[in-house]
Amino acid sequence: QVHLVESGGGLVQPGGSLRLSCAGSGGIFSSDSRAWYRQAPEKERELVAIITNGGNTNYADSVKGRFTIGRGSAQNTFYLQMNNLKPEDTAVYYCYLRRGPLTFWGEGALVIVSS
Repeated sequence: QVHLVESGGGLVQPGGSLRLSCAGSGGIFSSDSRAWYRQAPEKERELVAIITNGGNTNYADSVKGRFTIGRGSAQNTFYLQMNNLKPEDTAVYYCYLRRGPLTFWGEGALVIVSS
């Protein structure tokens, strides 16, 4: 069992940056796929970025060139670096981990991009 906890959300002005972190108690293995999803008000949850268990990264078209997903300095963490944020990036961001047939979700971190 893995318990995921996000941190780093908050309010930021358009054009600003935030870094979300996800910590997994019980450990995160290099063979795990890890991702960030987001859900804006009245919208479906969508995939933002993913590191596959093969180490490949993929991004939603809307965030390419602005967001970066990566493994954290601590073995049980990964992050989402968000630059040049736009109002349409406002959402609750969820970290996600897949280990074989098992999936785990964090509780979410609110990001608000507004002037």
